[in-house]
Amino acid sequence: MLPCYLLLDLETTGGNPVRDRITEIAAVRMEGGQEVARWSTLVHPGGRIPPFIQSLTGISDAMVAEAPGFDEVASTLLSLLEGAVLVAHNVRFDHGFLLHEFARADITLKTRTLCTVRLSRLLYPQHRSHGLDAIMQRHGLQTQARHRAMGDVDMVLAWLRLAGAELGADTLRQQAQALLQGSAALPPQLDTRITDIPEGPGVYLFYGEGPLPLYIGKSVTIRSRVMSHFQAASRQPREMRMAQEIRRVEWRETAGELGALLLEARLVKDMQPVHNRQLRRERALCAWRLDDNPKVRPLTTLVSGADFEPAQFGQLYGVYRSRRQAQDALRELADAHGLCLQALGLESGQGRCFAHQVGRCKGVCCGEEKPERHRLRLELALAEQKLRIWPYAGPIGLREVDTARGRTEVHLFDQWCHLATVYDDNSLAEALAAGTGKTSRNSLAFDLDTYRLLLKQLAAPARAGLTLLTWPAPSSG
Repeated sequence: MLPCYLLLDLETTGGNPVRDRITEIAAVRMEGGQEVARWSTLVHPGGRIPPFIQSLTGISDAMVAEAPGFDEVASTLLSLLEGAVLVAHNVRFDHGFLLHEFARADITLKTRTLCTVRLSRLLYPQHRSHGLDAIMQRHGLQTQARHRAMGDVDMVLAWLRLAGAELGADTLRQQAQALLQGSAALPPQLDTRITDIPEGPGVYLFYGEGPLPLYIGKSVTIRSRVMSHFQAASRQPREMRMAQEIRRVEWRETAGELGALLLEARLVKDMQPVHNRQLRRERALCAWRLDDNPKVRPLTTLVSGADFEPAQFGQLYGVYRSRRQAQDALRELADAHGLCLQALGLESGQGRCFAHQVGRCKGVCCGEEKPERHRLRLELALAEQKLRIWPYAGPIGLREVDTARGRTEVHLFDQWCHLATVYDDNSLAEALAAGTGKTSRNSLAFDLDTYRLLLKQLAAPARAGLTLLTWPAPSSG
């Protein structure tokens, strides 16, 4: 198959390489198609083996009680791996455990890998399942040592010999070499060809068995970013879980990074992928409104995101993802600037507030500070958090061009909201007519992620390769 490879299998206490440990190692070294070394050992995992794992593998706590730790067998395994490709059935699993075990021994493992699950998919694309049990069933292979490390190694060896006999040694070698060069890091169950994924900017969607995506991401180089997820799976438990679930990848190309950011934010909010922790739909956004009258109590009122009116942004401060976050932020601000919690509506009662009694309020609550001065100090403290009023008379567009692929997009915005992304003049005219009428402008939904993104882009659009387009304000009639 390959000039030199080490066929390996591990038994472990579980599926998480960060938390779980190895209990058994088996390896057979092949050179020039001949077996030159065979080695196996039980390994003490440093803790108890879960009952389910004991029943699955037959490896008990008693069996590993006198076994060496991984650090004691690491040198033997390294010598077997020297100059060889690491081959395993679902190699991501075994490679991930070895990386962590060697790291605990202060050794950096560097080896090429090849997955025989993916090799089976290349050699036998007519079959749906390529797990070891499925391979054994369809090829009539049998073992009395399933889920023991050497028993599984022998089954993979037997299958490789059978595949070579059925399809030819040259076919087996060619497919193994192609897999080694281009896709050894890919999840074995992935249906999508990695070479089909474009290398330009856009959004990618990971799907499992169900109709909804597991994860949505963006990149200016989609294929490289997708591969980075798979390469990180051996080191990061979250990436490993996602790699184990993924079945296919879809993508949507854009003209540049801004288009990818906007599309990612919209798709995540619409589809709510389980592995996306950010960009979720904001159902509880809120901000503080500061009253113009310094004697009004409370001076601040919490405004729900659903009630945000762009014309009043000059009176709104901070955008928070929950009422608790807003209150905590205002308390911290009050403590830092000696503001009165009673006046801010964060503390009930009359007369001297508690903060004044301990020297942290300048006394607007008991007449020692003028309300006008207290409100001015509050406004100055909040100044950096003030929402910006829309600085344009009407809608704007940011044109983004990918000259290499001949792709142009215009992203339309009004009142800090993303109206649409269009690709030609006719669509642009239709979007402007549909999105800038009086009714449409009043019904725009504020989105915090879009607001922050647009602030950044408008600070220097040319630097980001964008062209700013403006139009007059829509008629009031």
